Amino acid sequence: MLSRAASCLYWLGRYIERAEFTSRLVEATLRLDALSAPEVGAKAWEDALVVLGQKEAFLATGAPLGQSAVTRFLTVDANNPGSVVCCLDAARDNAKAVRIALSRDAWSAINRAWLLFRGARNVGNNAAALELVEQAEIETRAFEGAIGRMLKNPSSIFVRLGAVIERADGIARLIDAKASCLPEDPFAVADVTVRDQWQMVLQAVSAINAYRWVYREGLKPAAVIDLLALRRELPRSLLACAEEAVTYLNMLGKFTGLQGEADRWARQRAILLKEAKIKHLMGGNLVSFLHDFMSSNLALDRAISRQFRFH
Repeated sequence: MLSRAASCLYWLGRYIERAEFTSRLVEATLRLDALSAPEVGAKAWEDALVVLGQKEAFLATGAPLGQSAVTRFLTVDANNPGSVVCCLDAARDNAKAVRIALSRDAWSAINRAWLLFRGARNVGNNAAALELVEQAEIETRAFEGAIGRMLKNPSSIFVRLGAVIERADGIARLIDAKASCLPEDPFAVADVTVRDQWQMVLQAVSAINAYRWVYREGLKPAAVIDLLALRRELPRSLLACAEEAVTYLNMLGKFTGLQGEADRWARQRAILLKEAKIKHLMGGNLVSFLHDFMSSNLALDRAISRQFRFH
């Protein structure tokens, strides 16, 4: 496989995952805003911008910090490179470059998602915005399913590798942004205000039912962090993403004969996550742990680029 094709497939996976994560976060924030006091809703929209690393870019637009402006900025603003519409544009461009490597179902899912946002300039009221992001989630999940049905060859593996790298970054940022909402005792059942904040986190990663199955108790912030960071049973957890990255790099190594720096980074990261304990993280080490993880995720991304000669 040509390095350029590998790069397009990898970034196709990243952009589709980024579009889905942004859509999920907007949906969860819309629902929290609708059920909360105005000050809680405003804080939720600010947190959403922080999670996506777009707070400064939004403030530079001069728009008021609220549901309508932030939703538009994160979904249909063509001037925001991190918006859902721009992510889908970038995904489609990469998909067009490697069209022959994708199944018909995978290409159709990308095209449907792209057409959904094509020409959109405003998202309308709360109900219209919810419908838009929910439809985007449906199409990005359809793409993920189509990739899962493809042959396990380098084409599908590069897409999956890009997706788990992007997913891990999003989950780490999400936990980091909500670390300020931790109560004095994060192992205790949360009160209403704190519960709503952490339930929104679970909703953003479709993990509300997973939490109930694993813990079978009232919502505890420490348990949410444990689930999202250290439980491999949850496919979107940091540990699950780290282990998947190791697996995909091993598979690519067998196909291409290219193994090295990226494999070492991936294995080291997975080992650190396996050894981490929630009590240690809740003892004042959570923020540094998350920042170290995000740094290692960026280093792994760069190592993958060098190992497979993307540039």
